[in-house]
Amino acid sequence: MIRAETVCDKGEAFEAADTITLDEQQRHRRRMAMVSDGGIAFLLDLAETRLLREGDGIRLDDGRIVKVVAKSEPLYAVRGQNAAHLLSLAWHLGNRHQAAQIFGDHILIRREPVLREMLLGLHAVVEDVDAPFDPEGGAYAHHHHQHGDEARPLTAAHD
Repeated sequence: MIRAETVCDKGEAFEAADTITLDEQQRHRRRMAMVSDGGIAFLLDLAETRLLREGDGIRLDDGRIVKVVAKSEPLYAVRGQNAAHLLSLAWHLGNRHQAAQIFGDHILIRREPVLREMLLGLHAVVEDVDAPFDPEGGAYAHHHHQHGDEARPLTAAHD
């Protein structure tokens, strides 16, 4: 079986032979049999567990690179009344150890009805969205990803 032991960070220049579309939990791996979107079967066999980010490249031992695509997931977009309120909401989510993707004007989290009720009780605006989820790595993560004010289009969920 083809093996993949290295990852090219999304900032590196590479030409992808194929893509693999995964949600956030599927992208948090060390060792797993995988199949690219075009049918390339390979064994991901990294030295340590890491979160594969949107745009990273998985280098196969035959030299080809498979580009990682983040799959849209059902999330909440959380907005505050102002920057200080959003910061307070982020603190409450962090206090509950929730994975979160932080933007300048909103936070993305996985849908969880109990959290929705808590956030609404804190006067947050909570919107159901479908979007790729690329949460912060945490203080002890080896591959920290900074989001800053980058914008990603959000698509309202249709139930």
